[in-house]
Parts: sequence; structure tokens; C-alpha cells
Amino acid sequence: MARKSDFSESFQSIKSRKSKNSRIFSEEDHARFEEMRTDFDEMPQDDGPPSGDRWSIWWDSEPLQRGPEPRPAWVITDHGAVDYELGVLKTGKEADVFLIERAVPGTDRAVILASKRYRSAEHTQFNRAGDYMAGRGAKRSRDARAMAKRTTFGLEQAAGRWAAAEFEALKRLYNAGVAVPYPVQVLGREVVMEFIGDGRTAAPRLAETKPDADELESLWEQAAESLRRMTELGFAHGDLSPYNTVVDDGRLVVLDLPQVVDIYANPLGMGFLERDVENLGSWFTARGIARDEVEDLQAELKALAAMP
Repeated sequence: MARKSDFSESFQSIKSRKSKNSRIFSEEDHARFEEMRTDFDEMPQDDGPPSGDRWSIWWDSEPLQRGPEPRPAWVITDHGAVDYELGVLKTGKEADVFLIERAVPGTDRAVILASKRYRSAEHTQFNRAGDYMAGRGAKRSRDARAMAKRTTFGLEQAAGRWAAAEFEALKRLYNAGVAVPYPVQVLGREVVMEFIGDGRTAAPRLAETKPDADELESLWEQAAESLRRMTELGFAHGDLSPYNTVVDDGRLVVLDLPQVVDIYANPLGMGFLERDVENLGSWFTARGIARDEVEDLQAELKALAAMP
């Protein structure tokens, strides 16, 4: 497939094993990244790892906050493992994605992971939460009121809920066979998941690929199957587009799921599902997929959801 495979310009290191002089982003962004990195290092210096930036946080998560079993062989669960901060992979309105390496010192066991860290209250821009969160409901009325009023406490609660929602969605979709990153763990505002790419180079977004006719058909079929399986679970992605799907060696992988919508509990649920199909389908029809196929998929998913 002819595609933009060198995605390295989006990877900006803020700290590596070899250099500490990498201030690529603005002073404000850099300060935020540093804050997000050190949130997890607040421990006596003597308790720090002999190498790496922090001990692995695997055992800090509760059992239900870890990925589903059977786990892939590459998941590292050793007590002596450490995490290296490799840099910033992607920035967003609600969260920044970091690249980390989880390794066992003294061995050749190591894995590159994506660490998605939701913003703290003073940095977050949770402006779209209302429509997506409809139907979820906070367990405590105090939390619901605080989130509605956008207090500092409420914004912190919202950030944690977005992280938890993304992790739970990843678990359910992964178990259902949808092509999503394997969810390794969630802890507070941080979701650690499988890194989709080669080495430290991220897989290209669907929008950046230029598939030939056969590849286009294959990718469309994969997109349709992912949408079918999500609908069978009662989910809509809520923000699906060619910019949050990536192509990894011919495989279409769906990313960015914090806003996943329950199409039955959310009064706007079916509208989100229809928008997902249209947003993704428009990219495919502009490149040769028949418009009828998109309309047929819309009708199929509506019937699958048993909606009038």
C-alpha cells in the first residue's frame, strides 16, 4: 500500500535515556507534559527504580483495572519492571498520548506502549461531555452536580471517568473481536494500551493512506465489520472518522474511545451511530466505494440495533 509511513514528525521526545535537552513544544505544553509525567513519581527518592523513570504501575491497578485474559505474551507484569518515558506521541483537547517503554532491567524483555493521560482540571477542555455522557450517570449525586457545574473537583472526576470509560470500552470491544488496541491497564487519569505501529513509529491514520482498489475494498469491509460488532454490543464510537482509525500492515484499527455512546441509554445514541457511518463512509466513497454500500450499511446497522 502506498502510504505515508514515516509518522515520526508527530513523535516529540521530552525525555529519553540519552538526552534531557528536548524542549520541542511551547513552554506551556512542556510544563503540562512534565506535570503529567511526574504525577506518578511522587515518592521518596530512595524508593525509585535503579533505572527508568518510574517503577511499572502494573501492580498499582486493581485486577478489574487490568487487561482481559488471556493476556498477550508481550504484556509485562513483573514486580521489578520499570517504565521509561520516551516522549509525546499525540496531543489532544482532553488528553495527551505518551510513548513509554516497559522493561525488566537486566533482561531483553521490553515493550513499547501508548500511555494516554487525561488532563488535570486546570488544563482540561471537556467542552463536549454533555451529549456523550448522557445516559451514563454518576454514581454519586455530588459527583454529578460537580461535573455539571464544572468545578475543579468535577473536572477531576470527569477526567477520571473519561479514562475509565475508554478502558472499559476497549476491554469490551477487544473481547468482542473489534480491532482496537489491547487495553493494558488504567490508573487514575492514565490508560496504558498497546502501541499500534512499528518500533517507535505510529501506524498512519486512515486519512493519510492511499490504498489501491483491492486495499480500499478490504479496509471498507473491515470498517463495516467493526461497526457491526460495536452495534451488536449496543455501542456507537461517537466520533469515528479517518483521523482516529489507523492502518497497521493492512489492518484497520479503531482508536480514541472515551466518548463511546450507549445507543439505547443515550437519547442521541442512534444519531451518533449514523454520524459514525457517514463520517467514515464519506472518506471511502470519495475514493471509489459506491454510495449504495454506505447507505446499505446504515440500514443494516439500524435493523441490527432494532431501531425504527
